[in-house]
Order: sequence, then structure tokens, then C-alpha cells
Amino acid sequence: MINKQLENNQQKNMALRFGKELGSKVVMVDTGLGRPQFDSCYVVAQRAPSGDRLAIIDTGTNFSIPRIMATINDLGCSYEQVSYIILTQIQLDHAGGAGLLMQNCPNAKLVVHPRGVRHLIDPSSLIASATSLYGVSWVDKEYGRLIPIPSKRIMEAREGDLINLAGRMLTILETPGIAKHHLCIWDELSQGVFTGDTFGLSYPEFDTPQGSFVFPATPIHFDLRSLKVSLKKVMALTPSCLYFSHFGSFQHVPQMYEAFLKLLEEVENLGKKLKFAENRHEFLKEGLLNIYTQALRNQGCELTDSKIQQLLTLDIEKNAQGMGSWLD
Repeated sequence: MINKQLENNQQKNMALRFGKELGSKVVMVDTGLGRPQFDSCYVVAQRAPSGDRLAIIDTGTNFSIPRIMATINDLGCSYEQVSYIILTQIQLDHAGGAGLLMQNCPNAKLVVHPRGVRHLIDPSSLIASATSLYGVSWVDKEYGRLIPIPSKRIMEAREGDLINLAGRMLTILETPGIAKHHLCIWDELSQGVFTGDTFGLSYPEFDTPQGSFVFPATPIHFDLRSLKVSLKKVMALTPSCLYFSHFGSFQHVPQMYEAFLKLLEEVENLGKKLKFAENRHEFLKEGLLNIYTQALRNQGCELTDSKIQQLLTLDIEKNAQGMGSWLD
């Protein structure tokens, strides 16, 4: 049904309003968070005798939910056909809209790591954490009010668990490093992995003829040793593509992985050098900006230094905070 609907849309010169079809019945949705092409979630479909079944991987914020619902409509499907909503992590840019989306998808189960369950049943601590970092007004503007999810609608997901989407098998991978509760999802049909933030971040503004620029995420619960193990676990599957939360899908995975490891090593060396420095946080931010900017120049990026800094300001602040926690 989905492929037929997509063909009909193309014939009528209609496009998915917020989504992009990536093949293998995977649709990427721009959640609208922050700026265009900054944050994404994914709709995965599988044909079934009683009608297509959908899984949604990550949700963005409350303000992203109309875009996801519009994409479901554009695909010729109904909200009742959503069987699973799977979270790679419970950070609000990935999961802030989960409660609202669950309200609109009455047949869906919410799939999350066991460590995240209590925060979805009672999201007050998530709001408190975000508020301490960004302030009340910013959180209200960017995330809105989080809606609790009834425990009976939540599935705990562990390493190796299989999510059966009408015969399309999605395998849960526990991938700590970004957070202890972080998950990746292996999709047998596309031979791809939905990586959350495990393989870092990549913004289209930095793309050059040499390819995409991918840099590590080192947020507040960053753990380098666990991250390296998680990266190897994903690579052992020899995926043909990676589906990022920030932002887009990527092929040529081995080359991307090698470049990512080199940049991760530079970030690690920076942290070790500054472990006992005074004003460490500011030096970490300066050092991260220098590492990212030099890597972008090596890749042929022609954006000005001020534009690079503008696009990376929030990431640099969060990454420096996470590195500080890791070093301590």
C-alpha cells in the first residue's frame, strides 16, 4: 500500500510534506526541531494481509508529532496501523513527543530500554534535567508539556530482543556510550541500523563534494570505553546504511566509520590533555571547535568560521559538559 501510495503521489506531483522515502519502506521525517534538517525520526513499514503495519523510531518533541501524523496520512495509512514506537534514547529531542504520539496511536506499544521506563511513566525528572540546563522558557518553547505513558503500554527492550513488524524483524542492540539506556535497531530488510547518536551527528550544511562531515556526540552521560564497544557491535553486522537521528542516512559505512574513529581519537586526546586544567570547560569548548573546524576545512568546507561556530554552538556546549563528566 505504501509503495503504491508513493507512486500515486509522484504521479500527482505530490510530495511527502515532511518526509523523504529512503527505500526498503523506510521514510525519514524532519521533526522540525531547531532548524530544518537538524533532527529526524523514521517511519518503517511492512505489508500485512490486514493492512500495512508501521513502526516509528524516535519521535522528536511534542511539536514534531503533527509532522509524523501528516507523514502517516501522506503514506495512505492510519494512526491505528502504528504497532510500535521505538526510542533510541529518552533525551527530549528523541523522545519528548512520545506521550503525545502514543495518545494518537491507540494500538502502539512503546519500546524503550528498561532504564528509561520510569522516566516515560513519570517524565518530571526529564523536564527538571532539561530545565536545569536550558531554563524554563526555553524548555517550554522547544519541548512543550511531556505526557506520561501508561506502564501497560510500554515494552522493555534488551539486547537481542526481536520486534516483529508483520514479519519484518527489527533487532534491538544495547549500545551504551552516549547514555546507559541507548539502543540501536538493526533492520533485516534494509540491512541498515538506526543509530540514534551512537555514530555521532552530521548536518547537511557541512556536506561537501568529498562527502558528509560526521562528528562524535559526547553528552552528559558519555562513556568512551562503552561507546567504542557499541561501535564495534554495530560494525560487526556489516550494515549497508546507517540511519542517523541528526541527520539523514549514510552509505559507504566503513569509510565513514574510519573517519569517525580518527575524530573520536582527537577528541579523546583533547580531554586527556585538559583533564586537570583550570577553566577546563572553556578550554574544552575551544578545543572541540578547533578540532571540528580543522576537520571541516580538510573536507573542503567553505563556510566561514563564524557560521561553523553558529551551527555547532549548542553541540559544543553539550559535548564539553559530557567530556567533563567523563573525565571526572
